[in-house]
Amino acid sequence: MSWWRPLVVLLVPPVVMVLLQILLYQVVGVIEGSDDPMSATFTPLKLLAINLSVGISGVVAILLLARLAKVPWRSLISSPRTFDGRRLAQYLLGAALLVGAGIGVVALVAPESPGWVAFGVSGTTILMLVITVLSTPLQSVGEELMFRSAVLPAAASWVRAVRPALAVGLVVSSLAFAVVHGSSDPWLFGYYTFIGVATGLMAIISRGIEAPAAFHIANNVLFSSVNTLMADGEGYTIDRSTDTGDAALLILAAVNIAMVVLVWVRERRTRITT
Repeated sequence: MSWWRPLVVLLVPPVVMVLLQILLYQVVGVIEGSDDPMSATFTPLKLLAINLSVGISGVVAILLLARLAKVPWRSLISSPRTFDGRRLAQYLLGAALLVGAGIGVVALVAPESPGWVAFGVSGTTILMLVITVLSTPLQSVGEELMFRSAVLPAAASWVRAVRPALAVGLVVSSLAFAVVHGSSDPWLFGYYTFIGVATGLMAIISRGIEAPAAFHIANNVLFSSVNTLMADGEGYTIDRSTDTGDAALLILAAVNIAMVVLVWVRERRTRITT
C-alpha cells in the first residue's frame, strides 16, 4: 500500500471508537438522568456503550483496510486457511482455564492490586453480569479486529522483507493498543503493550484471529465478572492513572506467555497430523 494508507487504518478506527463512546455516553446520561455521564464508574448501560463502540470500530477497521488494500475482508480474519469455529472453541476453553488460574493467583498473592472492594450481589450486579456475558465478547473481538487483523498487517506493509515487516507490525500494533487504553502508569502501559505482542504472536502462529480473540474474550469476560462481583453490589471503576499498576501484573503476563505456548503447541501438532 501507499505509505499513508496504514496511517489511516491506525488513526481512523480509534477516533470512531472515541466519538461513538462520547455519543453513547451522552445517550446513557439522558436515560439514567446522570449529571456526569462521563464519570469513570461503570453502570450496566455504560458498559454496554463501551462494548458496542469498540465492536463497531473493529468492523470499521476491517472494512477500511480491505478497501484500502483491495483484499477480501475474510483474508484479514484468517489466511491462507478459512475461519475455524472449532479452533475458536478449543482456544476459548484453554484461555478460560489459564485466565481463571491467573485470577486465582492474584487473589491469593495480591488481592489489593485489582482494587476489589467486597463481594456483593444486587440488581446492578446481575444486570452488569448479563451485559458482560452478552456484549463483552463483541468488545474483545472488536479490539482484535482493530489491532491484530487491521493495524498489524497495515503497519507491516511499510517494510518489504517478511521478518522485519512482522517486527514492525507487532511493535506498532502493540504500542497503539496500549495508547488506546489511555494509561499513564508505566506498569499498566507496559502490560497492555505486552498483551499486544502476545496476542499478535498468537495470530501469526495460528494464521488467524481465533486464538487471540478467544484469549481476549476469556480475559475480559472473566475479569469483568470478578470486578462486578467484588464491587459490593455497585458499579466498578477501572483506574488507569499513574501509580495504579504494580508487580502483580507479572502474574497476568505469565498467563499471556502460557497462552502463546499453548497456541504454538496446538498449531504444531495440527501441522504434523495434517
